[in-house]
Amino acid sequence: MKIKVGIVGATGYAGAELVRLITSHPQAEVVAISSVSFEGKKLSDVYPSYKFLNDMVCENQDAVVEKSDIIFAALPHGLSQELGAECIKKGKAFIDLGADFRLESEEEYTEWYDGTFIDKDLHKEAVYGLPEFFRDKIKGKRIVANPGCYTTCSPLAIAPAVVNGLIEMKGIICDCKSGVTGAGRKTSQGSHFPELNEGFHAYKVASHRHTPEIEQTLSKLSGQDVTITFVPHLLPVNRGILATVYADIKKGVNFEQIRKAYEDFYKDEYFVRLLDDGQCADIHNVKYSNFCDVSIHYDKRANKLIACGAIDNMVKGAAGQAIQNMNIIFGLDEKTGLDIIPPAF
Repeated sequence: MKIKVGIVGATGYAGAELVRLITSHPQAEVVAISSVSFEGKKLSDVYPSYKFLNDMVCENQDAVVEKSDIIFAALPHGLSQELGAECIKKGKAFIDLGADFRLESEEEYTEWYDGTFIDKDLHKEAVYGLPEFFRDKIKGKRIVANPGCYTTCSPLAIAPAVVNGLIEMKGIICDCKSGVTGAGRKTSQGSHFPELNEGFHAYKVASHRHTPEIEQTLSKLSGQDVTITFVPHLLPVNRGILATVYADIKKGVNFEQIRKAYEDFYKDEYFVRLLDDGQCADIHNVKYSNFCDVSIHYDKRANKLIACGAIDNMVKGAAGQAIQNMNIIFGLDEKTGLDIIPPAF
C-alpha cells in the first residue's frame, strides 16, 4: 500500500514541486492538496503543465489532514505550528518546509521571525531534517523541520572541514546566490521582471533570517558556538543556489588532508557529489535534481579554504529534501522517487 501524502500550500512553488516529484514516487501518492488562494480550483488550472497528470481540486486544510498518512506544509513562517500540533494529535507524520520548527532557541525565533513557540513540547519533539548530518535522529520521528535552500547548501559545502577541525571557526563567510523561485510565488518589486532581468544584487546583507539556522548547524557539527557572515544575492535565473564559503585553514593543515576529509565524509552520501580538483560547482549541473555538488579550492596565498556548493533550491533546497526525509521516516531507501538525472543542457 502506498504512503498517502497530503500537501498544504500545494499551489506555491515548493508545494507544486512536491506534487511533481511525488507523482513519480513508486511508494507514495498525493491523495489531497489544499490552497487558501485557489481552494475549489484544480491544480492544473494553476499550473497547466500538470493537465491530465494531476487535476486534483484544492480542498481545505482539515480535509488534507484527515486523508493523509503524512502532511507536507509548504507555508510561510508562522502558519505551521498549529497545523503540526493537529497532525501529531491525529497520529500523522508532519514535515514543515517553513521555518517554524527549524530553530531550537525560542529567543532566536522571536528575534528573527517575531514569533513564539506555541507548544514548547512539540518543538522539543521536532528534529532538523538535513539527512546527511542528522538522519539517525530523523528515523522514527513524526515531525521534521525541513531546511531551506541556503541552510542546506552552505553547511554541506563546509561540513567535512568543520567536523574534522581543519579550519578556524571564526571568520567563516557564506557568500550565496539564489534563483528567484527562492522568494516564493507571490510577486514583489524585487522579483518583478524589469527589476530582476540583467541585474544582480545582494539583499538583506548581514540580516537574513537564515543566518542563525546556518550557525545552529555549524555549531552542532563543530561542538562550539559559531558566528558567520552571511550575504545572499539574487540571480536572474529561476532555479539554483550557489554557496561559496570561505574559511581560514588551521596551521599545520594541508590541502591534501582537507581533500581526504571530504572524500571520507561524503563517500557514502549518494546526493552529495564531490567534484575533482579543478572543477567548480555549477547550478546548471544539479537542476531539477536532489544532488548537491561540492567543489573545494585552496587559496595558497591567503591560506584559505574556498568551498563551493550547488543545489536546485526547489529540490534539495525544498521539496526533494522533504521527500528524502519522508523516505527515512517510513524506512525507505532515501533515493526512492529522487533518482533523477539532471538535464545536460
